Amino acid sequence: MAYKHLNTDELTFIESYYHQNLSVKEIAKRLKRSRQTIYNVINALKTGITALEYYQEYKQRKSNCGRHRIVLPENQSAYIREKVADGWRPDTIIGRGELPIDCSVKTFYRMFKENVFSVQSLPMKGKRKPNGHCEKRGRQAFKRHISERVEEFPFFFQEFGHLEGDTIIGRNHGKAVITLVERISKMIITIRPQGRKADDIEDALHSMFSALPPHIFKSITFDCGKEFSNWKTICNRHDISIFFADPGTPSQRGLNEHSNGILRRSGLDKELDFNSVTDDHIISVAQNINHRPRKSLGYKTPLEVFMSFIEDEKLSSLF
Repeated sequence: MAYKHLNTDELTFIESYYHQNLSVKEIAKRLKRSRQTIYNVINALKTGITALEYYQEYKQRKSNCGRHRIVLPENQSAYIREKVADGWRPDTIIGRGELPIDCSVKTFYRMFKENVFSVQSLPMKGKRKPNGHCEKRGRQAFKRHISERVEEFPFFFQEFGHLEGDTIIGRNHGKAVITLVERISKMIITIRPQGRKADDIEDALHSMFSALPPHIFKSITFDCGKEFSNWKTICNRHDISIFFADPGTPSQRGLNEHSNGILRRSGLDKELDFNSVTDDHIISVAQNINHRPRKSLGYKTPLEVFMSFIEDEKLSSLF
């Protein structure tokens, strides 16, 4: 049974009974209250206050009860605003632990909900909205199906070096950017080809792989767009296996699809004309994401995890 606080009528009765020299036991019996409750009031009355004054003090004490709003120090607030501007999520800011934050993750999210920090700056989730564009480039035949992947790489889901790839398109379905993401580290690579045809994609990938130490990457899983139809040439030139997901099944390249969404929100949105930006901008968007700690990586950054798999001799040739 929930405890019911004394009201002003009961306090007035206690004060009257006290001045009539009734015992605590008798007062408790008449009011059907515990003796301790009566003792608390009488001890206060003995100090010379009235029942009304006791009630006013009680209301004041009650107003101070409960959870108080947490106000973070300015250095923590400034750090939070800086990291949110860089695309960090609240749980990442706390989980990374670069600067201790004086609240829990749940309380931290509540601060955004209460507009202590700008909720507009957080990465938002939402449904994909079809834009009405009809794909006319066609699908390629004669490709290696995704089902062959595990046969060739029995430890595919545990080992480093497997990429998922796609292209994202700019305003008015103009120029494209190739996006690659390494599955274990979640490291994102962005490349701008000269065009969207298969030869353009092949040339761009050839330039990238030629600049890297051999055999860092073992495989790529693409969607079945026709722009990747020169896949055999890429395989032969760089000793890398290429597989293709089923048509209309982005979940088979889920990490790549998720990464593309982050790229869109971080500076490569659909309304951007990719001809109007530099290669440095396209690369810098990916670099910024690669420097964000991820909860799924133990609050390490994709770059930190990626570099942990690169041998020293290969690392020296990257820089």
